[in-house]
Amino acid sequence: MEQRTDFITLATGDLDAARAFYVEGLGWEPLLDVPGEILFLQVGHGLVLGLFDAEAFAADLDAEAPGPAPVVSGVTLSHNVGSAAEVDAAVERMRAAGGSIRKPPQAAAFGGYHGHVADPNGVVWEVAFNPGWSVDAEGRVRLVPVE
Repeated sequence: MEQRTDFITLATGDLDAARAFYVEGLGWEPLLDVPGEILFLQVGHGLVLGLFDAEAFAADLDAEAPGPAPVVSGVTLSHNVGSAAEVDAAVERMRAAGGSIRKPPQAAAFGGYHGHVADPNGVVWEVAFNPGWSVDAEGRVRLVPVE
């Protein structure tokens, strides 16, 4: 099997709140939006984030719905930017769009700068400036420890 991920799909208890946060608040353009069911956002080269209504998500898995507002835990999605100032700006935009700051922007143990914001459904985003992270012309990620 080829080593890659094409879709990351998360159950969301409030699809309308997710849409307001990502599309209206952050200005992200939907790849496909099926009201009441799922919102797809292209978030990288060949990578799609799906926000799936929790009940429809459960039905798709032939499972019981997790309740009105499932909580995502043990997972963060990350958005890397080019400077500490860009971290501050992105965290503020996410807060203004309805997100909750979980960790204000600050120096990070990895040698960069980061903050954490939860979207209206509890999905936690890390916004980071990591001077040891880069992507080459072929799209391969390089991680170099920063001292």
